[in-house]
Amino acid sequence: MAKTGLTFTIRESGVKETLAAFRGLPKEANKALRQRSKELVAALVPKVQSAAMAAPTPQAALVAPTVRPASDRVPAIQAGGRSATAVVFGSEFGMNRHSGWYAAPRYESSTGLQYHHEHTGREGLWFFPTVEREGPALIRAWQRAADDVVREFTAGDTGGV
Repeated sequence: MAKTGLTFTIRESGVKETLAAFRGLPKEANKALRQRSKELVAALVPKVQSAAMAAPTPQAALVAPTVRPASDRVPAIQAGGRSATAVVFGSEFGMNRHSGWYAAPRYESSTGLQYHHEHTGREGLWFFPTVEREGPALIRAWQRAADDVVREFTAGDTGGV
């Protein structure tokens, strides 16, 4: 099944190497890292939801309750879902045309914007700016959590990871 909604996984230099080091650890270590990542992102969820509620487009407020941590070994957050994908992207990036019900012939001459702001290109309105602003602190916390998990699963191991 294809992914739906909007998912952002925080990537930083050194993450690939850290995850590679986990290959030599028991499966439980990866499970623990996944859980810690989810816990870290859970603290970010209310900030993203607040940004959605404050966004100038009412659709963002509709999407706010769908923001949640994604299950991954690195911090990942998602919004929307199967039926809300277009609304998530429209509220985040805007749109210069009519789509869905608003594309019906009777709205053809309408000059209104479906998502209350023009398409912003790659510049997000509420989701990406919030996640990117919080990203550096989140990745530092994740690196500490990864170190803790490695220590937990290599305690007494003289081989080291």
